[in-house]
Amino acid sequence: MNNTILIELIHRVTAVRENAYAPYSRFFVGAAVLAKDGSVHVGCNVENASYGLTQCAERAAVTAAVAHGVRELDVCLIVTDTPTPTMPCGACRQVLREFGVQRVISVTLGGAHHDVSMNDLLPDAFLGDNLP
Repeated sequence: MNNTILIELIHRVTAVRENAYAPYSRFFVGAAVLAKDGSVHVGCNVENASYGLTQCAERAAVTAAVAHGVRELDVCLIVTDTPTPTMPCGACRQVLREFGVQRVISVTLGGAHHDVSMNDLLPDAFLGDNLP
């Protein structure tokens, strides 16, 4: 991914992050998935008083991609306002891997970033090939 695309994604994700619904944690997250066809799909976290029902931004972005008929993803970008980059939770890692994400890039509003391969985040993932 070139820097122009990365900067555009950061702007889009920063904007969607503002729509996050996080009245309990005040932890606002925006995410985008870049599909292999070049399309971009964004999402933000949506909390619930019953924390287990919270939708993470990464899964919201994947859901948006799937709703548009996209099944092959390449990169996930996350934006938070934390001091250090925040990586996806375990459930999000599994969902991202399911749709072929190869890289996760986490950026903070302060400019810190971390770029990691999905294989490093979720080695030996459980995939459809593992099913009989």
